[in-house]
Amino acid sequence: MDDLNHTGHGTDSESQGSVTAELVASMKNQARRLFFEAAGSHDWDHTRRVAALCERIGRVEKADLTVLRMAAYLHDIGRCHQDRSSGAQCHAQAGAHLAAAILAKIPLLDSAKRNIIHCIRSHRFRENHAPETLEAKVLFDADKLDAIGAVGVARAYLFAGEVGARLHNAAIDVTTAPAYSENDTGYREYLVKLRHIHSRMLTAEGRRLAAERHAFMVDFFDRFLGEIDGRI
Repeated sequence: MDDLNHTGHGTDSESQGSVTAELVASMKNQARRLFFEAAGSHDWDHTRRVAALCERIGRVEKADLTVLRMAAYLHDIGRCHQDRSSGAQCHAQAGAHLAAAILAKIPLLDSAKRNIIHCIRSHRFRENHAPETLEAKVLFDADKLDAIGAVGVARAYLFAGEVGARLHNAAIDVTTAPAYSENDTGYREYLVKLRHIHSRMLTAEGRRLAAERHAFMVDFFDRFLGEIDGRI
């Protein structure tokens, strides 16, 4: 992808124009205000966790941390649009559009702005928007890591509660249940999406972190089904 190569070396880049810590903090506050309608499963707390994981993975992978921080804070600002449309509108696309307006006011190199927007647009990895830069791959991994492990299980059930789903329906194949329905359960989320995430990670550090979280999640759902059936 043209002009999307990362410029950092696992530290704060010095080639990003006149970006200061104060400007990053200001942008962070702008992003936070866009979460006033956010559901708990994709709220500002999720963004903070993803940002922390971006820092952790980004330093190991030697990514541009300035780009990563901004992309992490902005990556889910379009989520409320997807929730209001019951999944019909892609929050990554909406977020990329909103982020472009915010970034227009920040003295950042155009190449860095394009990279940030690419990170946001590709973090969901739908259609033809695959992460192509190192920073986009780090954000993708950080976002997916927050969907698995103990936090991932908790978020799956939090989301199920948000859409009014039941705890579990043993009478049906939940993988055939439609999203945003009463059978869009935490276990369905695991079967359809969460159990596959560890094999889709894009960075070495992301894969390392995902392995342990995946193992915990497998053990949890094995026990969950045992308790549901009364075997445990």
